[in-house]
Amino acid sequence: MNVPQCPVRPGDACSLCVPGATGPQDCHLVAMVMSDPDLRARLAELRREWREGTAA
Repeated sequence: MNVPQCPVRPGDACSLCVPGATGPQDCHLVAMVMSDPDLRARLAELRREWREGTAA
């Protein structure tokens, strides 16, 4: 079974931490982060750091 990954917590599965969400596709936190240019840029940095850390 394919477990959806949380777009704002690199490496973590979606834990349905936002009430009413059924996954990343309708998570208000994900929508807020993706709609804010500064948060989206910081998330990109965190993802890059996570990928580099897991590749080492």
